[in-house]
Amino acid sequence: MAESVELPSRLGILPFKNKVLLPGAIIRIRCTSPSSVKLVEQELWQREEKGLIGILPVRDAAESASVGPVLSQGVGSESGERGSRVQVGTSDSHRLDGKNQQEVIHWHTRGVAARALHLSRGVEKPSGRVTYVVVLEGLCRFSVQELSTRGTYYTARISPLEMTKSEMEQVEQDPEFITLSRQFKATATELISVLEQKQKTGGRTKVLLETVPVHKLADIFVASFEISFEEQLCMLDSVDLKVRLSKATELVDRHLQSIHVAEKITQKVEGQLSKSQKEFLLRQQMRAIKEELGDNDDDEDDVVALERKMQSSGMPSNIWKHAQRELRRLKKMQPQQPGYNSSRVYLELLADLPWQKASEEYELDLRVAKERLDSDHYGLAKVKQRIIEYLAVRKLKPDARGPVLCFVGPPGVGKTSLASSIAAALGRKFIRISLGGVKDEADIRGHRRTYIGSMPGRLIDGVKRVAVNNPVMLLDEIDKTGSDVRGDPASALLEVLDPEQNKTFNDHYLNVPFDLSKVIFVATANRVQPIPPPLLDRMEVIELPGYTPEEKLKIAMHHLIPRVLDQHGLTSEFLKIPEAMVKLVIQGYTREAGVRNLERNLAALARAAAVRVAEQEPAVSPIKDVHSLASPLLENRLADGAEVEMEVIPMGVNNHEISSTFKIASPLTVDEDMLEKVLGPPRFDDKEAAERVATPGVSVGLVWTSVGGEVQFVEATAMGGKGELHLTGQLGDVIKESAQIALTWVRARARDLLLATADETNLLEGLDVHIHFPAGAVPKDGPSAGVTLVTALVSLFSQKRVRADTAMTGEMTLRGLVLPVGGIKDKVLAAHRCGIKRVILPERNLKDLIEVPSAVLSGLEIIVAKRMEDVLEQAFDGGCPWRQHSKL
Repeated sequence: MAESVELPSRLGILPFKNKVLLPGAIIRIRCTSPSSVKLVEQELWQREEKGLIGILPVRDAAESASVGPVLSQGVGSESGERGSRVQVGTSDSHRLDGKNQQEVIHWHTRGVAARALHLSRGVEKPSGRVTYVVVLEGLCRFSVQELSTRGTYYTARISPLEMTKSEMEQVEQDPEFITLSRQFKATATELISVLEQKQKTGGRTKVLLETVPVHKLADIFVASFEISFEEQLCMLDSVDLKVRLSKATELVDRHLQSIHVAEKITQKVEGQLSKSQKEFLLRQQMRAIKEELGDNDDDEDDVVALERKMQSSGMPSNIWKHAQRELRRLKKMQPQQPGYNSSRVYLELLADLPWQKASEEYELDLRVAKERLDSDHYGLAKVKQRIIEYLAVRKLKPDARGPVLCFVGPPGVGKTSLASSIAAALGRKFIRISLGGVKDEADIRGHRRTYIGSMPGRLIDGVKRVAVNNPVMLLDEIDKTGSDVRGDPASALLEVLDPEQNKTFNDHYLNVPFDLSKVIFVATANRVQPIPPPLLDRMEVIELPGYTPEEKLKIAMHHLIPRVLDQHGLTSEFLKIPEAMVKLVIQGYTREAGVRNLERNLAALARAAAVRVAEQEPAVSPIKDVHSLASPLLENRLADGAEVEMEVIPMGVNNHEISSTFKIASPLTVDEDMLEKVLGPPRFDDKEAAERVATPGVSVGLVWTSVGGEVQFVEATAMGGKGELHLTGQLGDVIKESAQIALTWVRARARDLLLATADETNLLEGLDVHIHFPAGAVPKDGPSAGVTLVTALVSLFSQKRVRADTAMTGEMTLRGLVLPVGGIKDKVLAAHRCGIKRVILPERNLKDLIEVPSAVLSGLEIIVAKRMEDVLEQAFDGGCPWRQHSKL
């Protein structure tokens, strides 16, 4: 406890912003500014136990100066110091801590002398700045006579305000003082008793009332309350003991009354809860009695709640009758019976299904929907137009049963996200159901309840999860369903996707009809061929072809790069990927219809940049000795430019580390060297076709796969043998037949094409022909390689090379006619991706070019062929020299 001390005539001053330290109070502070550090170092650290400083309250500059006296700087005569005199109601501007801004400091004329109970010193790294954490105890009041500066901190000439021993003895004999003392002690004793009952603490606080003088007790009690700054100043200015006791009694009584009011509110709330608590206690006792008797029916309340939930679910009357029968059966069963849990789970499903609940749709705005589609997807104009048409019909006739849209295209072209955009445009909930690898019909229709572990199908379960009966439901990978002894899921989907049947969809587990007609179904697939024709007939197929390099570039710049940077915790301030580098990635590292591999390569670049950023030194290193301390009193920090940068720290609060921030000198810009270092050497180049067809017997074909169009090289060679044909490359039956047709046609036209002399009757006499389709690990099938096979065989037997810039596709007949094939758009896009300049197509496929982007067609020469001779004319340099000898 603070005892009487002899104060020096001058003290170093530490300003407290909007805070008062009273005698006997203890406070913990952290000093970091140069002025406060210098003050603590010279006045406390160097003098150790003998050190004293003055704590002087200061006001915000924004507050009125008329509330109390203000010290303003003047001109003094002391050696090496600038003096200041006490003035009331005026203030001047001070320049603080070398700051350029001017700030008015409203000093209070009275303060408290303090000593350090604990002092610790710390050094911040790497700046080397010294900081101090000080625990101060208030000793006694003083009055400021003159304020001056010493170096970087303030000092003041002071006079003590505490009474002498003789004056104190005279005041203690005053009857009014004795009355005030008794009144204060009575109020303080009552407060201590209330707190001890509330907090279950011991009687240590009562010792203060018996051992500490009453005028010091007043300061100690008031210092422990949360009171306003004005009330703190009033208490500090209460030099007269009678005034101080009167003010302290008022504050203690106010705090006591607030505790009583809080107790009344608590008792009132507890009184309202007592009835429910009593009922709860009785139920607990009843449950314990029934457990002892072995007749526990604690599920009765749950059954009642389940019945109320079923009543409010809005299920149709015929289904409600079925549910009531099941509920009556459940009530008659004991929880220990085997079928109890299954019946209860079934009824909970009936109660959870959204029989009548539907999501409220937005008022359709086609312009907003179009903007949403354009912002989410680049290109795909035909697909977007079809979606807008679909939404327009929904706007004119909300209850229209629209077709089931099926988006077909390679991976990574945006099929799933298009379905999500439809849901967002309609304001409906979105649910995705993956059908890839599903072989059990029960996944669609559910299991019958007679089986152990039975559950509803994915459709009913999805509707239950979204809790509305009109979501947008995506049937993903509908072409990858299988069939086995457990049934055919594709056949089960026939009922789901038929608008005339799905209004009474019957799930085997549910065993009652559920209306799926309000659900908007959207399907996705990579290929149309595996989908059964009856199921395909119920859907409107919308093809999503691959993207052109120009479209990939736009998608990367506007969508992929921002998303990749965000996923890796980066911004454009850390990593910049120029358009030229994105083009190199597209041309040299990805050859795909979609953009997934492009996104993976961009992610690899982002990871490399993340490593560099993470390896940078943190901008701020945590302090080892004294850390910045979290405090609820951060408002006590002085404003920028004030004399002391300080925060008041509650006793017992632990230190916390300063969070580190990463900074980088300049953004990392991707160049060709970084591409090769991160992604390796380019995987593709435009010279591949020229290198592959450098020898006779090789031609370039175009094929369609589930991941888009691809360029397919066909290699043929001859060797000694018995006139046999060898085929390799994991070929299907159709493509093997095409190879046999091609060889037969070439043998039949050998003389006309000048591949054999008039005396030679057998082109393959003593020879075997081997045709290979690289790559050998990829299965291949289909009729569209017919013209490519003929071209390779003619090149082999004539020893003339096929043009490296030319690719072709088309089916051929034994008579040499070129028949149309499918997948023209994907094949043309594949040729464009691989640097092919000329494409030979069947004449009857000319109509399919309308779907090819004009930017792609402008970079290609499209050649149409009606017969095989037209193909050969365009496939070789200088045309076909033997065409004039052909009899066809």
